[in-house]
Amino acid sequence: MLNLSTLKTPGVYIDEVSLLPPSVAGVETGIPAFIGYTEKSKATATAAQAPARISDLREYEAAFGGPQPENDGLSLQVIDHTDNAGNVLRTEIPVPAMSETARSKHNMYYAVSLYFANGGGPCYIISIGAYSADGQVLAASAYTRGLTALANEDEPTLIVIPEAVNLDDGDYFATYQAALDQAARLQDRFVIIDVKQTLTNTNVLTDIGAFRNHAASFANNRRYGAAYYPYLNTTIDYRFVSPETGINVVRKKVAPDGTDVANSTTTAPLDTFKSSDNLLYQQLKNVLTQVSLTMPPSPAIAGIYAQTDATRGVWKAPANVGVVAINGPAVKIDDEKQGQMNVDPTAGKSVNAIRTLTGRGTLVWGARTLDGNDNEWRYINVRRFFNFVEESVKKATYRFVFEPNDANTWVSVRAMIENFLTLQWRAGALQGAKPEQAFFVRVGLGQTMTADDILNGRLIVEIGMAVVRPAEFIVLRFMHKLPE
Repeated sequence: MLNLSTLKTPGVYIDEVSLLPPSVAGVETGIPAFIGYTEKSKATATAAQAPARISDLREYEAAFGGPQPENDGLSLQVIDHTDNAGNVLRTEIPVPAMSETARSKHNMYYAVSLYFANGGGPCYIISIGAYSADGQVLAASAYTRGLTALANEDEPTLIVIPEAVNLDDGDYFATYQAALDQAARLQDRFVIIDVKQTLTNTNVLTDIGAFRNHAASFANNRRYGAAYYPYLNTTIDYRFVSPETGINVVRKKVAPDGTDVANSTTTAPLDTFKSSDNLLYQQLKNVLTQVSLTMPPSPAIAGIYAQTDATRGVWKAPANVGVVAINGPAVKIDDEKQGQMNVDPTAGKSVNAIRTLTGRGTLVWGARTLDGNDNEWRYINVRRFFNFVEESVKKATYRFVFEPNDANTWVSVRAMIENFLTLQWRAGALQGAKPEQAFFVRVGLGQTMTADDILNGRLIVEIGMAVVRPAEFIVLRFMHKLPE
């Protein structure tokens, strides 16, 4: 506005007066940061590589390389079923299973692939080191350095550590607790936690009990994270070390009674069949692509968060959504087991299930934070929507720092925030038939501030929101009606 006291020369002056209130621009929400080991890395023994923003898998490959090729002694088996005369009636090539203990613990490349397959958009990669030679070395201190690097980056809103399940129990819980503490301190991010699954154990509640009852199992800041179970059998192909010469084919004949034909077993590298029996060679190559790659669910969940945020909004619970690029969960969960996963009456550590439902495919079937007994922060979408509004309003309010702490400023701040929340209410994020039922914004002397607050330079704004909550339990009541 024109300062009238500066006018000294006669003439006509133009003064443009701004009557519109400033606006709040909503921050991005579904932006995960992946922390882990990569093929190419600039990390040192004292610091992780600076976070790098990528938009697709090609950018990841250019900057960080590919997966660590597997070399666990995998072999293919060819079984020729014969008649009594020794003639081959049919040939069976079973799909081999990868040894989960021998496979590489470095799964970042596969995790990012699964994220993009499930609708993920831009994300950040924080490399904490290059792959170890045998693929088995993970250092908890390296993940701490990765979180330190992430703390200096403002845009990421989700923390994903897909390799954490391969850490020892103590380091696993300490790493995720550090991530939860960072989310609580910065108040602008959320942690997606993978529950460790023992693949040789089919008792779901054993894994859930170990997760909940460990001595270091998340004492603080559970509202800033959500846990998911079980692992997923993906359709992503393994990368092997020299599959042509490094993978052997064991071939044998089986008699009609199911016994092996004597002296019929032979072993040869895969590439020898390329010229001797090309059809069998192609079949073997196809079977090799069917070897199941099992992954913790957090990368797929991060993609679903990003997709839901983009198509519906951060206020929509990221649940009842199909998981892509998988054959199904590694273990099936029924209603009874999920009931015990969903509600933890002792400590409130809710675990969200990923389930295969008849006729609907594999779905995320849970929407609770790790603090499932808290009435305020029970649901993921409520916590994340508050993060979104808090960060958006915080950034927009910086413009008023050092402005006069008077009624003019208070009116501008209130109008700015009310306009923003009205837009959120219209989008469906807030409950209420009218805006005044959905939220309130209070600021002013006698409302939120005392004279002492003003003397000490404090401008205090109170904001209340009635965020929509998911219909987690839908009850249909049926009864007989007498004819009239």
